[in-house]
Amino acid sequence: MNQIWAPWRMTYIAGIDKNDDGCVFCRKPQGADDEEGLILYRGKRCYVLQNLYPYNNGHLMIVPYTHTSDPATLDDESSLELWRLTMKSKAALKAAFHPDGFNIGMNIERVAGAGIDQHIHLHIVPRWSGDTNFMPVVGETKVISQALSDTYKALKRYFVAEN
Repeated sequence: MNQIWAPWRMTYIAGIDKNDDGCVFCRKPQGADDEEGLILYRGKRCYVLQNLYPYNNGHLMIVPYTHTSDPATLDDESSLELWRLTMKSKAALKAAFHPDGFNIGMNIERVAGAGIDQHIHLHIVPRWSGDTNFMPVVGETKVISQALSDTYKALKRYFVAEN
């Protein structure tokens, strides 16, 4: 599939970001600049961030701080916060971008599609009627219509205070 505009994907395609510095989801919250790290919200047990390689505009991930590849190993508080932040993220995406629906889920293990299979993370992808139009179906091209920094600014206000 061709990409019309997604310059940030080149790092992924080239494998430059696959280094030996440990788990990206463990390193990510250690950064000082949340906007640069695309972290929208830090909870006590999980955090919310934008996907650096989005399937659709607004693609978010909810990530537990606990490094695990199996959601069954999360404690009850982490599981509860994971789901609570999923609903908070859904509400923020709905308010900011008015999608028609959502895909919400996890890919557990590489064979199930996990790009990062050693640290679970839940995806929430906003969907719009017609977002699988002729471009991805016939043209084999996906269009991402907004820069990650603009998406961050549009969503951040919904994560500032607890609702």
